[in-house]
Amino acid sequence: MRLVVLGGGESGVGTAILGKEKGYDVFVSDFGKIKQSYKDVLIKNGVDWEDEKHTESLILNADVVMKSPGIPEKAPIVKKLVEKGIPVISEIEFAAPFTKAITIGITGSNGKTTTTMLTYHLLQSAGLNVGLAGNIGKSFAEQVAEDKYDSYVLELSSFQLDGIINYKPHIAIITNISPDHLDRYDYKYENYIDSKFRITMNQTEEDYLIYDADDEAISEWLQKNKTRAKLIPFSLTKTFEEGAFIKNNTMEVIINQEEFKMETESIALEGKHNLKNAMAATSVAKLMQIRKATIRESLSNFQGVEHRLEKVLKIQNVQYINDSKATNVNATFFALDSMNTPTVWIVGGVDKGNDYNELMALVREKVKAIICLGVDNRKIIDAFGNVVDMMIEVQSMREAVIMAQRLTEKGDTVLLSPACASFDLFENYEDRGRQFKEAVQNL
Repeated sequence: MRLVVLGGGESGVGTAILGKEKGYDVFVSDFGKIKQSYKDVLIKNGVDWEDEKHTESLILNADVVMKSPGIPEKAPIVKKLVEKGIPVISEIEFAAPFTKAITIGITGSNGKTTTTMLTYHLLQSAGLNVGLAGNIGKSFAEQVAEDKYDSYVLELSSFQLDGIINYKPHIAIITNISPDHLDRYDYKYENYIDSKFRITMNQTEEDYLIYDADDEAISEWLQKNKTRAKLIPFSLTKTFEEGAFIKNNTMEVIINQEEFKMETESIALEGKHNLKNAMAATSVAKLMQIRKATIRESLSNFQGVEHRLEKVLKIQNVQYINDSKATNVNATFFALDSMNTPTVWIVGGVDKGNDYNELMALVREKVKAIICLGVDNRKIIDAFGNVVDMMIEVQSMREAVIMAQRLTEKGDTVLLSPACASFDLFENYEDRGRQFKEAVQNL
């Protein structure tokens, strides 16, 4: 069996290692440059590879192709593979059959990293032998090759779900759905929504789907479509006989007639959206039969995720917050919503078809100045130019932070929450967040 891997990054190299171990004839092809550290791994494992090109004769003879999530379906080589009827799948689809471990799959437009990390923290604190993979950390395929975990918590993007055929998580979570990555879905929101719901398409009556019952797109989909999984809703406003909800400042989770309660103020993560993440993660912990005391302790000591509303420093009584992970409007909505002081907002990057109107009320109420950090800031300037007193365009993160400091007074907040992808001035959102933190530390 010939396995061709498109993309020589974390998921590609992990898949190559697993494929090799399972006796496939493996070839890795990357249209860009493969990092030296990944080349070394491929060479050590005896895997053939090429970079800065796709040699069709070496690719179109595949029995199966694993496509890295960053490569769009519209890429010419992918189109040719599909025309030839060669299956093009994701790393998760390739690796899942090789493990007996149960998987908890988490998707959503926002909150999925926090929910994934919190779920992992809950299960790990309870002493479960659990791995963490998907969009985070070490490749799932490589961890399956090492075969040392009984369960995995997987953060799954819509791109990874597009490449599944038979994969099913035992427990699936959809944190929420808001327009994102529409450039990859022909600018049709319904295509993106359907993509997220692929997480439940192979689930059976023995599996679970945990979902945000306050989310319009999710509720509409569930009214029109069927899943065989057992539904476990969570909500800030409704209550359920089975599910998770907030009542009298207490989080209640009822699953299999068992009830768990915890005062919301004891939960370490702040903000309404984080209560939702906590309800989703706690629902998993209850399904995995983790002791109440362990859940309570884990929820009260969880530190949150880097680059997600991360408090960096307070300088001259001004709080600097790194929310670089906010790569869409909805994520930035949560960030601005949780601001309680006048805010200087650093925004911009590669626009993915954003509609900034839904931020208008929050910007009017909370934002005193906007600093645009992107190559093309036209849409942001058009949207908010008349709403804030001060609007500045800058070319680097260092400049953004220095300008922000000049515009603040005691008691203000400087918030980096870009609402855009980072691929114009930075390698990725982590690089953007780290540059922000460095610039703040150098003030």
